[in-house]
Amino acid sequence: MICWQWLAPDPPRRVPNERAWNVALRTLHLMAFGILLGGYFWGVEFGRLGLAFGMTAASGAGLMALELYKSFQWLFLGKGLMVLAKLALLGLVPFAGEMRLPVLLGVVALASVGAHMPSRYRHYSILLRRVLSPESAAR
Repeated sequence: MICWQWLAPDPPRRVPNERAWNVALRTLHLMAFGILLGGYFWGVEFGRLGLAFGMTAASGAGLMALELYKSFQWLFLGKGLMVLAKLALLGLVPFAGEMRLPVLLGVVALASVGAHMPSRYRHYSILLRRVLSPESAAR
């Protein structure tokens, strides 16, 4: 119980300059993923897209780290679950062969739905089985 209270404090921890970090990481993430997706669309070989793949993964990891630092409760919210689903799909990319482009398009679809779904789904906790207020959901 004490461990969970440390991992998921109520209220969530604050991150200094969080908005600036979030905007910077999200911008890098979108740029890198755009290069990756465009590369697959235009038939660029996987080896040449390794840097874009790595930058996408690193910036995504940074975004996740921001959320997890605030509270691990994020993992159990609709928005966190959508990110975990995207990660599962991204993990298939190196092994997907000819299916890489459809897998990446699936990632884009999940990202779009996850970012724009109603708050009652984004902030729903499968652990607590209720919608958390944005402040307690570790925005």
